[in-house]
Amino acid sequence: MVYATYAIIIGKPINIHLAFFIFFSTICSYNFHWALTPYSLAPSQRLKWDENHKHYHLLLSVVGAIGALIFFFYFKEKWYYIVPSAILTFLYSAPKISFFKPLKKVALGKTIFLAMIWAYVTAALPILIESSMSEKALLFCVGQFFFIYAICILFDFRDREDDKADGIRSMITYFNERGINILFIISVTIFIILDLLLKTQDVGWSKIVLLIFPVFLLIGLYKYAKRNFSDYLYYFVLDGLMMMTGLLLWLMNRF
Repeated sequence: MVYATYAIIIGKPINIHLAFFIFFSTICSYNFHWALTPYSLAPSQRLKWDENHKHYHLLLSVVGAIGALIFFFYFKEKWYYIVPSAILTFLYSAPKISFFKPLKKVALGKTIFLAMIWAYVTAALPILIESSMSEKALLFCVGQFFFIYAICILFDFRDREDDKADGIRSMITYFNERGINILFIISVTIFIILDLLLKTQDVGWSKIVLLIFPVFLLIGLYKYAKRNFSDYLYYFVLDGLMMMTGLLLWLMNRF
């Protein structure tokens, strides 16, 4: 995803130090989140494995924190761009900590925070570190938010019973299925419109097509994914759609 940002918006080779910083930060935050996650009602072997191996998550959280700290020093003079991602990440996992449990009552928050984190870290942060936020960059970043949010809708639909049992409020736990479908349609429509508008900012059609292509696969999988909660579908296919544009751009540039 970071590679796609460099290829489409920044227009230069990926900064390897920033890539490693984001990699280790993701390892830290992801494992910290799942180390705090209690018993899951979702029909997922992966989630059951998480429940029985909290020590691995704690270990990887420490490893990720150390790696992120090392590569942070390459960008310490731009710390003010990195702090928002840390705050957003904390807000996503905070309700799992006893002191911050009242945050569960924040309406609509869970999915929006998660999509904001991914969009900020993989799209906005590289742009802010390397250049500045132009109109083209803004269209791209907001579009990425709505694409990621559309994918998150399916994950939250799968996890609705967990969230309800845990007292976490979001639009997915609040809306009925028809409302969730409308929310999904709105998200993918805004994403497609914003990506098409990139043409007005001198982004070539080939890049725009590669940006939009994964969302059509997501639309095709939507109904099936609401009935089939396979770990392979969710953690390989749906999660994989987020990286598909970057992978296709990398292959295009290689060959």
